[in-house]
Amino acid sequence: MRIGVIGAAGKIGQMRVQTIIDNPDTTLAAVMDMDMDRAEAVASGAPAFTDADRFFDADMDAVIISTPAHVREPLCLTAFERGLHVLAEKPLATTAEASRRIVAAAREAGRALGGGFNMRYYPAFSYVKDIIGSGQIGEVDHMRIYGGHEGLTKFVHDWEYKSEISGGGALWDVGIHMTDMARHMLGEITSVYGVATEKVWNEPGSEDNAMAIFKNPEGIPAIYQATWTDWKGYKSQVEVYGSKGMVRGAYAPMETLLITMDRPSGKPSRQHRRYPGIMLREKLKSWKTTALLSFADELQEFVGLCAGRTGLRISDGHAALRAIEVADAVRESSATGQPVTLKALGDMAA
Repeated sequence: MRIGVIGAAGKIGQMRVQTIIDNPDTTLAAVMDMDMDRAEAVASGAPAFTDADRFFDADMDAVIISTPAHVREPLCLTAFERGLHVLAEKPLATTAEASRRIVAAAREAGRALGGGFNMRYYPAFSYVKDIIGSGQIGEVDHMRIYGGHEGLTKFVHDWEYKSEISGGGALWDVGIHMTDMARHMLGEITSVYGVATEKVWNEPGSEDNAMAIFKNPEGIPAIYQATWTDWKGYKSQVEVYGSKGMVRGAYAPMETLLITMDRPSGKPSRQHRRYPGIMLREKLKSWKTTALLSFADELQEFVGLCAGRTGLRISDGHAALRAIEVADAVRESSATGQPVTLKALGDMAA
């Protein structure tokens, strides 16, 4: 598959380019960035462009869009008009309306749309998903989903937290990964009741904290928090509690915990796993090494998504859209004090 990358010189775009080069099933068809020197530096001999029209004239099958969210919609629409498949970073766009237009364009073109939720491929979180499916913890009763860090000091560029460019605050940053994780674990989110606040960083439209209860169509709840005021540092965590045990996946550091019983309150069996190889690699090199591996897995499944395969772990267009709809719903619920009901979307291919 011939794949182009827009935003190729950014920190995420560079890793996307590297995974395409490293994958024997993909070829880097072209790159685009606003800085030609940087674009050519990462292109590894592939054509490099600063102009979107010239980029889209390149011979390719799909495009990965690694730009800031506020410019993704026209790029996605052009890609679908050209008959290309699209993998777009999170968030898909800065509004639900724009995201719906992107999803509609993908459907009309008959092309695949993937969302860049690479944390689905982190070993701790894929472990949680697999344990739920195995039935080892019995009937799922509830979940706890958390994602946070110290806030604005963690960002390199101010556009990363300006709502008109990024979409919003904690809900749209680390929180959007965990919103997607909640839906990934629950199967769907159809009810949102939450509170969002802007009392610490005072960045208009960018919430410091969001706390909510999500429910799936069966009524199973997930207690959720996204925060920019975790002074302890970065953490993402998923806990799932069932009738015969619980499972936890967390990062960073990467770790899992599984507790199982033959019956409620029975004798527990504990399996606590740490990932010293990942911890050492990240300490010596960077967190980017873990992200790169997840991007490689995601790319392989994107190739499968484009080929029409089902049952994949990858986020599709409906998952990318629902993450934004949930972010909007939390703020709406915060303003009204009432829960927000969302229509089930299901898989995009269904």
